[in-house]
Amino acid sequence: MKDNVFNKLLRFLEKIEQMGMSYTLAHHREGAVMVIIAVPGERWEVEFMNDGSVEVERFTSNGQIHDESALEELFERYVEPAAETANSPQDAELVAAEQ
Repeated sequence: MKDNVFNKLLRFLEKIEQMGMSYTLAHHREGAVMVIIAVPGERWEVEFMNDGSVEVERFTSNGQIHDESALEELFERYVEPAAETANSPQDAELVAAEQ
């Protein structure tokens, strides 16, 4: 018999709490609850799907620490121009006024 996903999630949360790991719950996809766990040098994203499956993605650090100038790369690579992300008429007016 397939395990109830809610019970599976609760058992997982209890286990990571017993191990002293801190976590955050998130909801990014329909039919899924994500548990984000940060441990030294790694971040784990564990999604419990409403069909009973579990998906795990792990992000590992290479150990390099950067100064705040690295944030410029973040904005250059991942932030869309304001004109493309305007969500309201007021936003569009602000973008037009800036140009």
